[in-house]
Amino acid sequence: MAQILVRDLDPTLLDRLKSQAQQHGRSLQGEVKAILEASARLSPSEARALAEQWRERLAARLQSDSADLVREDRER
Repeated sequence: MAQILVRDLDPTLLDRLKSQAQQHGRSLQGEVKAILEASARLSPSEARALAEQWRERLAARLQSDSADLVREDRER
């Protein structure tokens, strides 16, 4: 896996990251990795394209009405 070295971090920022990592039960490296992964998720246009692909894949399938299923469950 690739590695990144970040130099000259403000000590206050580093303290905040360490505190945040501890709150989430992660190491400092794990916290920074989680932050980077969250910031690099799909863009809105990529998410829309992916959703459209799923809609197309599921369009041919017969879908049941969930209200009927809820009603059946309540009547038990």
